[in-house]
Amino acid sequence: MSASVGQPACIELRLESIAHLFDPFDPFPLPSRDLAKGAEDFITGWARELPHDAPIEIVIHLPRSEAESDAAKGLQDAIARHFAYRAERVGGDVHELFRVGRLSLAIGLAVLVLCVAGGRILIGAFGDTPLTRVLAEGLSILGWVANWRPIEIFLYDWWPLLQRRRLLQRIAGSPVSIQQY
Repeated sequence: MSASVGQPACIELRLESIAHLFDPFDPFPLPSRDLAKGAEDFITGWARELPHDAPIEIVIHLPRSEAESDAAKGLQDAIARHFAYRAERVGGDVHELFRVGRLSLAIGLAVLVLCVAGGRILIGAFGDTPLTRVLAEGLSILGWVANWRPIEIFLYDWWPLLQRRRLLQRIAGSPVSIQQY
């Protein structure tokens, strides 16, 4: 499962039956049927380990009777649809994360404004004493802590989701070949 320059990196699966590739509880026929969790994890796990610039090829080894079946002819489409759908779902997760981030930011900024204003009001009402300064600073810190989550979302949380979406799109665009054994 490696690739030299210009060569596609192969992810190889050896199956006794095409049915092992798909979720047994999914009632839909090919090509809309979901892949089994183990098959999806295997493919994405290997794809994650491959060089990011190398094209991927999925090679499925099947017995002759399975390799010549109508179901085998639909594997390319089934695998492409599955991973394209997963990539679309992750894209939706990114949009949802940014929506939550915007809401969290609005709440965090409102809390920050209230805390800073509260600290100033506290100092104005009770004088600039060590106790009021400590309380005002505490309110200021509370206001900044309220912005921790939106900052975390906008700086860090979305990168892994975009990387996963790119990986799934890459797998969805990969050619699938069948080899008999």
